[in-house]
Amino acid sequence: MSRRARFVDGYLAALLAQASHRISAEFHRVARAAGVPVAEWRILASLAGGEALPVGRLAQIVIAPQPTVTRQLDRMAAKGLVERVAHESDRRLALVRITAQGEALADSLVRQARAHEKRVLAPFGPERAAALKQMLAELIEAP
Repeated sequence: MSRRARFVDGYLAALLAQASHRISAEFHRVARAAGVPVAEWRILASLAGGEALPVGRLAQIVIAPQPTVTRQLDRMAAKGLVERVAHESDRRLALVRITAQGEALADSLVRQARAHEKRVLAPFGPERAAALKQMLAELIEAP
């Protein structure tokens, strides 16, 4: 009996979602073991080593509704991990940046995330891994 391929077996959105879920789930166990909830990890990773971001942009990066991110930021600010700052030219725009305490927490997890990514991508070799990441970045930035 010949088996027909299911639509989702070759559908880009399904493949990306499944790959993301598998890879993320592996690392989320590491973050939770370190006492960092997944939502907190995503925010810390998005702010680590970078500039302050508007809450709306941060919500886009972590793929969560802005009100959810705002509540999480309130909890993280209470822990001293992030802080809100005013935009230099537009005082109405609230920016969020990671604090030194948040950066210290993120540093260890970022190192572990990089090691995890290296293990995940190892079967592809450096050139194919770099090409995959480049194509995904282009896909994300495409209009």
